[in-house]
Amino acid sequence: MKFMKSLLATASLLLASASALPNVDRRQEEGPAAPAAGSWPDGPFKVEGRWVLNASGKNVTYAGINWSAHGEAMVPEGLQHQSIEHIVSMIKGAGVNAIRLTFAIEMIDDIYAKDGDTDLETSFIKALGEANGRKVLGQVLEKNPGFTAQTTRLEVFDAVAAECAKQQIYVHLDNHISKAKWCCGETDGNAWWGDREFPIDNWVRGLAYMAEHGKKWTALTSLALRNEPRNPSNNPAAAATYNWESWYKFVRQGSKAVFDANPDLLIFLSGLSYDTYIEPVFLGTALTPGNGRFSRDDFAGYADKLVLEIHNYERSIGSCQSLSGNLYKKGFQAMHPEDPGTVNVFPVMLTEFGYYIRSGTQEYDELWGFLTADFKDYRDPGYVNGAWKKMAEGVLAYLD
Repeated sequence: MKFMKSLLATASLLLASASALPNVDRRQEEGPAAPAAGSWPDGPFKVEGRWVLNASGKNVTYAGINWSAHGEAMVPEGLQHQSIEHIVSMIKGAGVNAIRLTFAIEMIDDIYAKDGDTDLETSFIKALGEANGRKVLGQVLEKNPGFTAQTTRLEVFDAVAAECAKQQIYVHLDNHISKAKWCCGETDGNAWWGDREFPIDNWVRGLAYMAEHGKKWTALTSLALRNEPRNPSNNPAAAATYNWESWYKFVRQGSKAVFDANPDLLIFLSGLSYDTYIEPVFLGTALTPGNGRFSRDDFAGYADKLVLEIHNYERSIGSCQSLSGNLYKKGFQAMHPEDPGTVNVFPVMLTEFGYYIRSGTQEYDELWGFLTADFKDYRDPGYVNGAWKKMAEGVLAYLD
């Protein structure tokens, strides 16, 4: 995600063009951990062609927003300003039904290294320094009196997930980065599997851990394997494997780890070049430099859990027609079996778009943020109640 401090940014609407008219002939996929059919969220979800279906066989789509929790403190942002309940209420009030909750693999690495999770006091002091860390900790505890200095990072994640369930907001977990910090750049050490701060075994372990931990979250419906794979331009050894053939090997590892830990979850696959294109998957072309091709047979038992995602940051695009064409050919064609070039059909979601800010400044007032600096109100109520809600309603209209 390409912004630093803001919790909710207009660049971050989770667009899911993956659903249409319900089909009453589609049957529920049963599982021992699934809640009763018809009760929210009516999971587990599965994929059928271009559609995401709930356990009752009805189409589901996400219209959502990003909630950063992959930063240095590894705690969902904004809690020094407002309570979890308030922030989730603002999300709900914006007419969306999902959050993309990011996390860093470092959070799980710390758990294994210490044989236990890290408390808030330690997290904030390490991330912000002694003075600012204690200041922010005090503010978080004041706004969220159910927490203490000894509350752990994952207990905060648990609280966010619980409030989302209460307000019927789907939680989509996103492995945003390995080393907790701003994301993303080619030289940040997190660009590609095997990069300086991106050990593959830790990544697989972290995915499995979060998938397993999320079993107790009613609202959790999906997990993305990795945000914005990109060329590690300052790491020749890792860059030598920056290709579709290696990508395929790694996503099979990650997706299997997620499925083995939590078979209920949808699994999101990101493309190359900051996840701006994923054509070889749906076109069925060679995964270069090899000759292999994407096959659902390589995902035995969970091929119906795979969803594609792409990002778009074409801020200088000349027209809506041009943008639409680019989005289609780089990803959304996967939803169109009638296109003779489409070999593998998938639901596709646009999980980031727009612009980014990178300041490195603590408490930076993000002028393009969705909420005011104190997270109390919408920064631009006219926009939220106008163009924003119209956009969200357009996505959710695929259910009608």
